[in-house]
Amino acid sequence: MRPGLLGLALLSANAAAGDLPRIKLPPGFDIAVYADGVPNARQLTRSPSGVVYAGTREDGGVYAIVDRDGDFVADEVKAVARDLDMPTGVAWHDGSLYVAEVGRILRYDGIDTKLNDPPAPVVVHDALPRDRHHGWKFIDFGPDGLLYVPVGAPCNVCVRAPPYATIQRMRPDGTGRETYVAGVRNSVGFAWRPGTDELWFTDNGRDMLGDDVPSCELNRVTAPGQHFGFPFVHGGDVPDPDYHAPRDAPPFVPPVVKLGPHVAPLGVLFYTGTQFPPAYRGSLLIAEHGSWNRSKPIGYRVARVSVDTRGEITGHEIFASGWFDGREVHGRPVDLELLADGSVLLSDDEANRIYRISYSGP
Repeated sequence: MRPGLLGLALLSANAAAGDLPRIKLPPGFDIAVYADGVPNARQLTRSPSGVVYAGTREDGGVYAIVDRDGDFVADEVKAVARDLDMPTGVAWHDGSLYVAEVGRILRYDGIDTKLNDPPAPVVVHDALPRDRHHGWKFIDFGPDGLLYVPVGAPCNVCVRAPPYATIQRMRPDGTGRETYVAGVRNSVGFAWRPGTDELWFTDNGRDMLGDDVPSCELNRVTAPGQHFGFPFVHGGDVPDPDYHAPRDAPPFVPPVVKLGPHVAPLGVLFYTGTQFPPAYRGSLLIAEHGSWNRSKPIGYRVARVSVDTRGEITGHEIFASGWFDGREVHGRPVDLELLADGSVLLSDDEANRIYRISYSGP
């Protein structure tokens, strides 16, 4: 369905009218349901054969989403793992599916051809902290071939030694784990700027300082060992009232974009496809899960951050909204994944769906 003059797109008619929210997108963009009935859909990854995998935080399952006929509507949603401990993180690497539980990383070898009889997992690493507060883990492989795993702070705000409040990295076999960067309260999404080794990540700001402070963050790593301020400084310029930085603390790296207070930014995607207009190429799309801790909730949308070839920010705007209408929550965006045709998948753990955002012209 083509959006109107104000850029209002209705979710596609493959579901009954009134069943889905009205999503606002820029003119020329469409949004449709790619897969329904994906319980608590969280992080997404896609294998070279086109199978999409979704982790979950609530039901202990990992799901394969299969579109056999290539019509961009899933033909099957199939559980390939059960009874895991908040297996939110999924990543594809070298023919295998990696899954992050709270305390360990698993690997499912050759699973693409064994969806009806999934293989037993190989335990890659089982020495991650098992705290459930901020314990779920987003994972991905960097351009260096290493597996990156954030470990959130086990609290609203506190001082804990690494690996807490860091992003860790390790070899694909789970060895050589090290702290990559520190001062990260709870990152649930990151990506590398195309053509570089720069990791860009979202971070959820602390609670209990009021409706409007601090801002959630988009951060840019330019060197290993950097510190991004938590728990001493929030949003780059808000000192914590209870925790003060030691005198020998390293310089804190401020965010490249303040995303807004309590918007809960999660998954991010640098757009590298060719379906969207040229102005979108290299832009960063950010799924904002939405605030639970603000008197007037915000978020529940997808933001776009424009980035030039030098990595400088040239714009920040709302790309997709409508999952919260001011009274009722209709969905909560979580993660984004690029399809081969240049369209983008978006997971929604509230509506148990995966959407597809495409561009069909002005």
